[in-house]
Amino acid sequence: MDCSHVFEFKVKRLIVVFTLFLAFLSVSSRVFAQGDTAVVSADTAVTAAHVEGAHGAEHGEKKFEPTKVIMEHIADSHMWHLWGHLSVPLPVILYTPAGVEFFSSGNFHHGEHDYTGSKNTYRLVEDKIKIVGADGQVDEAASSKILDFSITKNVAAMFVAIAVILIIFISVAGAYKKRVGKAPKGLQSFVEPIIIFVRDDIAKPNIGHKHAKFMPYLLTVFFFIWINNVLGLIPIFPGGANVTGNISLTFVLSLFTMIIVNINGNKYYWKHIFLPNVPFWLWPLMVVVEVVGVISKPFALMVRLFANITAGHIIVLSLISLIFIFKTLAIAPVSVAFVLFMDVLELLVAFLQAFIFTLLTALFIGMAVEEHH
Repeated sequence: MDCSHVFEFKVKRLIVVFTLFLAFLSVSSRVFAQGDTAVVSADTAVTAAHVEGAHGAEHGEKKFEPTKVIMEHIADSHMWHLWGHLSVPLPVILYTPAGVEFFSSGNFHHGEHDYTGSKNTYRLVEDKIKIVGADGQVDEAASSKILDFSITKNVAAMFVAIAVILIIFISVAGAYKKRVGKAPKGLQSFVEPIIIFVRDDIAKPNIGHKHAKFMPYLLTVFFFIWINNVLGLIPIFPGGANVTGNISLTFVLSLFTMIIVNINGNKYYWKHIFLPNVPFWLWPLMVVVEVVGVISKPFALMVRLFANITAGHIIVLSLISLIFIFKTLAIAPVSVAFVLFMDVLELLVAFLQAFIFTLLTALFIGMAVEEHH
């Protein structure tokens, strides 16, 4: 079998795998939407019965607040919600002026109870841990001194993504050792075209002959962002976390890019910033512009990834919320149809945002290491 047929076979296999994965996500989204409809409808019925029986007609039915529900889903949390009222408590690690505290977030009972530790009494307020004073009120002064190192939902989801990456690449590396000189097979045939794509279409054109030095970072960034984006689209455990939609994570990724770019910048890169080839009267302004550019480039990376992923989650949750806003299941088919369409679009965006972040990172590195002609 010649190279063209091997490549065609790989592409067809990749298309089949991608299609099956897309079908899985679509079915999962439909089940999630229908499951949420049943749960919320049941909760609404129980609430209405309780109101009519115990509190009388004066209180009325509890109003659905889509903004609150959406923000709870896209925000970080000390609990990892599984399904219905079932959730997994995560470890809380606090450094307080009185010492280090370690306990389970399950002690808060979803924020309904305070927890008295060995140092202080704590309360969960809008998913932030506060210190409670002797008078039973939150002590804001003491709470501001807390350093929270807790394993939150986003942190736990990052560990899951890292585990997935390690499993994929360790197994693929082992397969290459066993199948020396043979055509890729199984997971190899899925991963190899992506690695070659990052090398030949991202790294080489933008960095040049020095691309091999930066390939480990580019591949790590690409797969880390892509896998977290995809896991964020899966509505059930271990998915559902808005990792790449967290500004703190995108800030750290962009900071790494900025550090790598500037550490590897050659003399021509720094000369272009501090000694630009412009008239002397324009030099002070151009230096300021170039220095701002050093910061604004990674800043744009940070905001782009954060905004696109967060916007996608908000749109999907807003479409599901239409069922409860209109208070009728008649809107459910329309809502679910739009959600499925958005899931397909978000699946493309998940790959596209990983590609764009990696591409711009390679472009910035290439500008820093480019030799003077």
